[in-house]
Amino acid sequence: IVVLSYVLLMSVLGISAAQPKGVCVSPGGRFSAFSSEGKPPGKAAKGRRDLALCRIFRQNTCCDVTQTFPALLSVRKLSSTGEGSGECLHLWELLECSVCDPRVGVRPGPPVICASFCDMVFEACSEAYFSIDTKTQALSPCGLGDILCGKAHKWVSNGTELCRLAGFSVQVSDASPSEVVETFCYGGKASLDSISYTWTSSKDRPVLHDMASWDLENFQRWAKEMPVGERISWAVGGMVLTAGLIFIRYYNQKRGLQPSS
Repeated sequence: IVVLSYVLLMSVLGISAAQPKGVCVSPGGRFSAFSSEGKPPGKAAKGRRDLALCRIFRQNTCCDVTQTFPALLSVRKLSSTGEGSGECLHLWELLECSVCDPRVGVRPGPPVICASFCDMVFEACSEAYFSIDTKTQALSPCGLGDILCGKAHKWVSNGTELCRLAGFSVQVSDASPSEVVETFCYGGKASLDSISYTWTSSKDRPVLHDMASWDLENFQRWAKEMPVGERISWAVGGMVLTAGLIFIRYYNQKRGLQPSS
């Protein structure tokens, strides 16, 4: 179930780890500077500087623990004092991890999020509690030390406002198809094949867009053939989200979204 939800999750969000052109450029705003500033995105460091979250990007990213530890704390606050639902936690984690997408990391400024994805986050998190961080002046999940907390829908009225107040940029959907391709935004639909390079032995792996149509039996059979180390890596890859498969299916049915080929 973990592997199936992981693949379907990537198909909905269009998360790609394909090697982008350019070098890492610190986003500024509430986000910490990249230690890899001026270098191309690469494999995350091991040990103390390894990614604390967002390990879907571990093979190709500008991030290290400096970016992912604050993201982890944000998700933890949302889970506890923020009273976020499972769906809310699932999407907020993905939103926080946008800074680690290699295509985001090579562009100056805060991560650019697709407006449609921001709407999904707002819908799922509208009843969760948030506050304005005194240091960053950005909307963040309510913490124990926050005096003024309110539900998300009390702070903002839509997804675009939520993402912007949380420190992100937003790409609205009124651009032409050619402009959308030119100006990538995180959270849009894209081909599953764009992340196939992350599979270290592609000749032994199924094509990703084929995997999207597998049922649980297919994945169980494939997982049994994986080396133990790789199986564990999939299980603790940093985005094991409790109701991933059920949640993605729910949104696909509700919004009529289909992974693009």
